[in-house]
Order: sequence, then structure tokens, then C-alpha cells
Amino acid sequence: MTLAQTTLALIGTGMLGREIARGLMASGHPPARLILANTTGTPPEGLPCRTTTPAEAAAEADALLLCVPPAAAPALGISTAKPVLSTMAGITLARLTELTGSTRTIRAMSSPAAGDRLAFSPFTAAPGATGADKSLATAIFSALGTTAELPDEAQLDVFTAITGPVPGFVAFFAEAVQRYAEAEGIAPETALAATRQLFLAAGRMMATGATPAEHVQEMVDYAGTTAAGLEAMRASPLAGLIAEGLSAATARARTIG
Repeated sequence: MTLAQTTLALIGTGMLGREIARGLMASGHPPARLILANTTGTPPEGLPCRTTTPAEAAAEADALLLCVPPAAAPALGISTAKPVLSTMAGITLARLTELTGSTRTIRAMSSPAAGDRLAFSPFTAAPGATGADKSLATAIFSALGTTAELPDEAQLDVFTAITGPVPGFVAFFAEAVQRYAEAEGIAPETALAATRQLFLAAGRMMATGATPAEHVQEMVDYAGTTAAGLEAMRASPLAGLIAEGLSAATARARTIG
């Protein structure tokens, strides 16, 4: 069964759930095969899919994708033997089985960038997940951007810190750049426009080809003004502080469930 032939229950219509639905439909998934579900059964604005309750959606669908906040997981009220995919941070594969009854569980991490099909959504599967279940996960998350199967469930929490909080940490760095420009007397609207364009261009340049490290070294080797800034940053504690922040987010992912 292909993704287009699969009726998927997308349970949770907050920001992430809505963006995943939008990304799936943008990839060509038929709205008639996408059932949205939330506790009230109220349709989210702008999505042409039927909306019902989690229990009803689970009964009708071929597979489930859980996008509710971790704190809401115990109240889902689902019992199924169908494949259950989850983007809930910190909810382990074992806990998913406890909550849903399914042994065919798959954990993933995605982001609201899924709506524009720009998310990186890695996943890891429980031993009970079949080859077809993993193929379904690959199809779903590839439709939202790119994906990879991870060999170790613990690695998924790292991606909760790295790729889940879009724009998150990247926006923090951009904010620092904008504030520096404003402190140098640049008008706020000009500083914002320049910063946005910088990060848009950088993202596109790093999307393919040279690695981030190679881009940095190229600038250092050029020995211009950027090299002076990069050498100062390399000599500072900045890289360690970034790792410290990511570690804090990863640690929180391991306790939030």
C-alpha cells in the first residue's frame, strides 16, 4: 500500500499537526485519506479534511500519527493494533505501546517546517514495527522534507534539540546579529532585512554541496574580514556554549515525557 492509498489519522491539530497536514497535502496526499482528530472534533481553519475525535479516527484509519503535546498523551484513549507513529518529544517506544496497545510503534521528530516540506524528520522503530511500517514512516516523513532511520532510540532526543525547534537556536543567533547591527547605529528595519537575507542565503548555500565546516574554512582561508571574525569566535568559548545549550535541550527531551 502506497502513502497515497493509506488513510492516515493525524491526531493533534496544534501548530505541528496542522503543518504536517499541510505538508502532506502539498506533497499530493489526498485530503480524503487524511483524518484529523482532536479532543473537540473541531476542524482547524484552512484544512479541507474531515475532523473527528481520536478514538473515531483511530478506528477508521490504516495508521495513526500522534502530534499531541507529551502531557496530553495519557488522555488519548486509543487502543489499536495498527501502526502508531509519534512526534511527541520524550514519549518512548515502550510508553507508546502502553498508551495505545500497539507494538508497531515508531518515534519521530519533526518541526513546523513540515508545512513547507523543509523538515528533517528522523525516526526510530520498535522491534514490533514491520518493514511495511518503516516504509510508511519513510514515505510520510520524506513527503515533509527529508528523513533518516536512526539505529538507537536515544539519538532521537538529540534531534529534538537540533532540528525540532525550527527556527529556535538559529533564530537566537540571528537575533544576536541583528542586535549587533542596531548597536552600530543601523536602523532596526534595515538590520532585520539584512539578517533575514543573510540566514536565507546561508541556508540555501549549506543545503547541498560543501559542509558547514568547509564553508567556515573557505572563509578563513580567504583571509578577509569574515576570517577575522571567525578566528575570534573559534578562540572564544562560543562553540562550547552552543553545545551546552543543545545538551540542556536534549536532557529536557529525555524527561519531558
